[in-house]
Amino acid sequence: MSAAIGSGPGRALIAVYGLFSLAAGARAAVQIAGRFSEAPLAYSLSGFAALVYIVLTVALLRGARGLALAALGIELAGVLIIGTASLVDPSAFPDETVWSAYGRGYLFIPLVLPLVGLYWLLRRR
Repeated sequence: MSAAIGSGPGRALIAVYGLFSLAAGARAAVQIAGRFSEAPLAYSLSGFAALVYIVLTVALLRGARGLALAALGIELAGVLIIGTASLVDPSAFPDETVWSAYGRGYLFIPLVLPLVGLYWLLRRR
């Protein structure tokens, strides 16, 4: 673990991303395994979000700043694009994803988390 990334509040960031990896991964697994035909787009996006969280957790643990920055950018874009699309065309999202309505189902943490992560990584140069 990089001392610059994984120290102090960086440890909390890693813990939160680890928790989101588990939560989003478990949610996506249940959705895809049991009800995929009901909302294939939403459930695929939940799986994608889980993969992004896993990559972020591993990148932060290993101190891979470039990979973490790229994954944070993908996460932020995903939250903004999926969040907006889910509000503009709710019929395309018959069930929520992690990023639907900007992460409303997760107390908007998915919207705030990449901003915190970007701030932390860019501040620790």
